[in-house]
Amino acid sequence: MFFDRVLIANRGEIAVRVARTLRALGVESVAVFTPPDAGARHVREADIALEVSKYLDIEAIVAAALASGAQAVHPGYGFLAENAAFARRCAEAGLVFVGPSPEAIDAMGDKIRAKATVSAAGVPVVPGGAEPGDALTEWADFPALIKPSAGGGGKGMVLVRSAAELPDALESARRTARAAFGDGTLLIERYVENPRHIEIQVLADTHGNVVHLGERECSLQRRHQKIIEEAPSPFVTPETRASMGTAAVEAARAVGYVGAGTVEFIVDGTTGAYHFMEMNTRLQVEHPVTELVTGLDLVELQLRVAAGEPLPFAQEDVRLDGHAVEARVYAEDPARGFLPSGGRVLALREPADGDGPGRVRVDSGLAEGGTVGSDYDPMLSKVIAWAPDRASALRSLDRALARTAVLGVVTNVPFLRALVRHPAVEAGELDTGLVERALPELLPQAGVPGEVAAAAALAFHTLPQGPDPWQVTDGWRIGERAWTTWRLESRDGVHAVPVRGLPDRSAEVLLDGETVPARVTTGGGELAVTLGGRTTRYLTARHGDTLWLGRDGESWAFTRHLIGDPGDRPGAAAAGDGVVRSPMPGTVLLVKVQTGDRVSEGQPLVVVEAMKMEHTVTAPRDGVVAELPVQPGRPVDMDAVLAVVTGEEA
Repeated sequence: MFFDRVLIANRGEIAVRVARTLRALGVESVAVFTPPDAGARHVREADIALEVSKYLDIEAIVAAALASGAQAVHPGYGFLAENAAFARRCAEAGLVFVGPSPEAIDAMGDKIRAKATVSAAGVPVVPGGAEPGDALTEWADFPALIKPSAGGGGKGMVLVRSAAELPDALESARRTARAAFGDGTLLIERYVENPRHIEIQVLADTHGNVVHLGERECSLQRRHQKIIEEAPSPFVTPETRASMGTAAVEAARAVGYVGAGTVEFIVDGTTGAYHFMEMNTRLQVEHPVTELVTGLDLVELQLRVAAGEPLPFAQEDVRLDGHAVEARVYAEDPARGFLPSGGRVLALREPADGDGPGRVRVDSGLAEGGTVGSDYDPMLSKVIAWAPDRASALRSLDRALARTAVLGVVTNVPFLRALVRHPAVEAGELDTGLVERALPELLPQAGVPGEVAAAAALAFHTLPQGPDPWQVTDGWRIGERAWTTWRLESRDGVHAVPVRGLPDRSAEVLLDGETVPARVTTGGGELAVTLGGRTTRYLTARHGDTLWLGRDGESWAFTRHLIGDPGDRPGAAAAGDGVVRSPMPGTVLLVKVQTGDRVSEGQPLVVVEAMKMEHTVTAPRDGVVAELPVQPGRPVDMDAVLAVVTGEEA
């Protein structure tokens, strides 16, 4: 019997995506939320919503499911999705866990045990050693990769190129493993040069049927975190696909797997030799690319398998059609070392299906008016494009990203567009180190384009300054209109833009030393700016004294800059001015100085924590701490003043 009501034990875009399939199946969805997520999109789109203390509280989630009358729990990914204890607790409570058995989760959750299990089933594995049986200090095959046995997501992985580096690397990896996973057990493997990360999607039911749905290329990574994924891989031949698919199926059979899972392989980019890396016992973030090339709904299949139904097709029925590429949109700032960002979503534009050739899909947890905080993972949405061929799919994805705007929150969309258009990506010449090598070419250019600063100045110029007509900033004078110089502050500095006239009728701006005719019209949340006969449209939003503009996947925030204001932003004030601002929204973890302390340039002042990432803010100059308006445990916004260091005694 199929389910009437399912609780989604997750948040954000995956909760919204699961609810979409439940709605299509006529099944009621139950959302859970913590207080910071009370107004989140996944809460609004569910049929029922219940508050819990935290998403990792197993008893609270189970209690919510029982209270709601749900018969099953879909864990999404992250949080409790690969937690065997959660799967067992659901079973004890009479709830169906939409995923594999606790035993399969345990078997594949331990990398050492997983390698031994699949190796016994004939699946090729990377040569290596593991604790406690092997003395890792005696490893002699370099380069090598050290990994925590209990971990995932790339945490604690250390590349070692010589025996001299090994002792320190083992110590570092063990320290990270204990802190992140509570288990310092390590394994070591031969490092594959120019590796490609390719994974196989598998499905298995309770009737003994196991199939694979082809591969996904996940080689575009930064610090072992995937950024862009695609299906099929431009590297894999039909013969290799069949061979890897068979190996993945055998790996799933080896642990009695049921449901949707992914077997990940490391592939030699030169020889094509592949080796088992790990199995993810859940739905993957990148599952939409497989859905678009197979025409299957993986969430629906998960639910049907969990309800006891057999898979409705056999391996020979699986066909791959066209090409799909996915980009992950994060609340992070590439220009600041990819630090987490945040804020209120003031305006939102996401591409609709059908933008450009092929198909576009957006899986998103965003909604206008929502707040992106520092409590959870920074992934906001996924933009996915399908087309008959790979080149068309990449172009379609680029255009879709250009139509993506999240005003109020800094995102990585410009970085994603640069990556999609990189020559090596277009050629399919991928490996897991490509992004790091190409990073200088991919980061956004510093500075605000002159036409964007001009658009902001014209927008401010159109705003009424008060009820008195003599206060209108049209620069009217006897004889001719005078110039009004708008000093606008952005993260990149202060921009002085002279404007005269009435922008909604006839105006001029001084741009790069030339007088350019200008005109502005507004409507529908957009600003249409004509400079010298060329019209550009911006998504626009106001928040207090700040004006946001968005175009082609980029966004800029401007405020009026008043000369002499204390606490100028980093772009407007040189480091020598001594104002220290938070590089990301988060919580003050430590304050290492006191007002009146004398400090040296580079000395740690404040530690800010966000999304389990710590960032130490240091003194920009020698001097004295004149202001320290923060306290441990208190939240801070991005660019909030943390301290002011002066050159004189306070």
